[in-house]
Amino acid sequence: MASTTQPHGYFLPGPSAYPLLTAAGLLAMAFGAGLWFNGVQHMEWLLLAGFLWLVYVVYHWFGQAIGESEGGKHSQRVDTSFRWSMAWFIFSEVMFFASFFGALYYSREFSLPDLSALHSKILWPNFTGTWPSTGPGGLIPSLHEALGPWPIPTINTALLLSSGVTLTISHHALRASHRGKAIFWLSLTIALGVLFLFMQGYEYHHAYTVEGVKLTSGIYGSTFFMLTGFHGFHVFLGATMLSVVLVRLIRGNFTADHHFAFEGAAWYWHFVDVVWLLLYVLVYWL
Repeated sequence: MASTTQPHGYFLPGPSAYPLLTAAGLLAMAFGAGLWFNGVQHMEWLLLAGFLWLVYVVYHWFGQAIGESEGGKHSQRVDTSFRWSMAWFIFSEVMFFASFFGALYYSREFSLPDLSALHSKILWPNFTGTWPSTGPGGLIPSLHEALGPWPIPTINTALLLSSGVTLTISHHALRASHRGKAIFWLSLTIALGVLFLFMQGYEYHHAYTVEGVKLTSGIYGSTFFMLTGFHGFHVFLGATMLSVVLVRLIRGNFTADHHFAFEGAAWYWHFVDVVWLLLYVLVYWL
């Protein structure tokens, strides 16, 4: 069935195999990761194959959507539906991070006081209930102190805040039909995001080799790496989105009034900025 535009002006694409193909890639990744983590040999290749297949399918699926948009098939009602979809997607990401922030809060405000209380001394006589906690019983090497905000986390904060400013400048330039200016400031935004990732990689190396902080370092290590690691992954996703938008800008896509892909990627990037500010305060300062 061919794609059609209904009388009410809402574009309806025809049946597509892309959702099924995407699900197949995700299923391969899930099985590959699960079996690999449980010691089954060579399953990392299934994980990699699933990931490459997912990238291939998403590339063509998004390419089809871009072609429909540039072909004038997306009306204002379609644009509105895209905006609601992106808003709900970001909300799901908010709840995702809320679960990890909640784990950090619960462990510090409830678990530590309870395990260090008098009634727990019988089981864990050496547990002090101080942060950073590596767990009761002395089974995990203790840490002297939590990782502080200086210098790398503070530098990364400056990088992300600056990237939010450069992205806003790029957006205003696009709305003013200054394409060259928009391309320059968007390129700078992506460069700041990539620099953030390099700085975080250096921080991880320092944490492992010098500070002795690992994913297995009790509740502190697990919450630290899950929060910062997933945030870094979201920075990577955001930079990828912005890179696609940059390529489209260079190719001549988007107009001052029709550029939702730019706006959607910008929403996501600003969300990543806000999450980092919370993470910077709650993980590094408190």
